[in-house]
Formats: sequence, C-alpha cells, structure tokens
Amino acid sequence: MARNKHPEQTVQQILNVAAQLFTDKGFEKTSIQDIIVTLGMSKGAVYHHFRSKEEILDAVMEQQFNYSAQMLDQLVTNTTTTPAREKLIQILEYVVSDQQAHSLDHVLRTQIKNPVFIVRGIQQAVRIDAPVIAAILREGITDGSIQTEDPEACAEVFMMLVNIWINPTLFGRNSSETKQRLYFLQRLMNMLGADIVSESLIKRILDQHAAMDAYPILDEDDDRNEG
Repeated sequence: MARNKHPEQTVQQILNVAAQLFTDKGFEKTSIQDIIVTLGMSKGAVYHHFRSKEEILDAVMEQQFNYSAQMLDQLVTNTTTTPAREKLIQILEYVVSDQQAHSLDHVLRTQIKNPVFIVRGIQQAVRIDAPVIAAILREGITDGSIQTEDPEACAEVFMMLVNIWINPTLFGRNSSETKQRLYFLQRLMNMLGADIVSESLIKRILDQHAAMDAYPILDEDDDRNEG
C-alpha cells in the first residue's frame, strides 16, 4: 500500500466528516463504521489515526477549543475599542455570537456530564482564556475603566462561572434559573470592580443556550407562569 504523503489532510478529513455526523445524528447514534462509509476510506486508514470514535471526538473537541482560543487572540488584536472595559464587553459579546465557535455545541452537550470533559473545560478557561481576559482587565486598570484589585483571579473566576456554573445542561436549570444566575454574575463582577457583564451579553448567552436546546422542556410552563 502506498504511504500517505499528507497524513494531516487525512486526519482533518476524518475530523470534518465525524463532526458533521456527530452534529446530524448525535454522537451516541454515530458509529465508527458510519464515519468510515461516509469518508469512503478503508477501515485501516481510519484506525491508523484513531482507535475509536471516542478518540475522534476528543480530537474534534481539541480542535474546537483551539479555534476558540485563536479567535479570542485575534479579537484582542483586532478590537481597538476604548476604554478597555468597552473593548472587553465587545469581545465577550462577539464570542457568544460567533457561529463557528458554537457549531459543535449540540455534540459537546452530550458530553457535558463527562468528568473528563468538565475538567478540560475548566483547564481551558483558567489556563488559556483567563490570561487573555486578565490582560484586558489590566489595561482597564491603567485607563481607569476597571477597578479590580486582582485581574488574574477575577478573570479566572469569571471564566469558570460563565463556562461551567452558568451552563444549564450541567445542572438541569431552566431559562429563568439561568437568567437569575447571570444577573448574580453581573452583580458579582461589579463588586469585584469589573463591570463587564452587559445586558446584551446576558441576552446572547440565554439565546445561545436556547438554540442548543440546553433548557429542560418544562421551560414552556415556566414561561406561561411568568406571563
């Protein structure tokens, strides 16, 4: 058999097809045979790179995390809004609205109660995303738009709460309960001297969770009761 001169292209092709199948059929209902058939590759070609569909999902998740980190870096570089507080608000609102960043949300939601997935999410938030947010907070301290005393810890707390604690799927919360916690987060950040949770950000987060069917079905009754 001829050696594949471009293995990275093969890996990317596998990830693209798998991500689409996971999105269309769901991770649990997608078999590795489905991936092989859709690719039109031999079983050996796929197993040469991945031993299971779980390994493929790990690679898909890693790629998605990398995309989000790169997007955040690019936003920081390209966003020239001042002062720093307004810059950070604009960046956060864009991140929540970016469709590519959320293209696999339905797939990742199936793994939300997987301890490994949760740990990776926390590590991503603290090690990768929080330092970027902290740098903008420090800019805000310099220009007077942010008053927090510890930008690093403030950024870490914010990222962990907004990514993990706010997630309605993880804790089985409805939209009203999620909204309540988002407003608590808004007040908390204000007390920490970082007024960065805008009304628009809260709405976009709620809408994004609704778009990925993160709320329990009983939300419909809650909405009628609220009305």
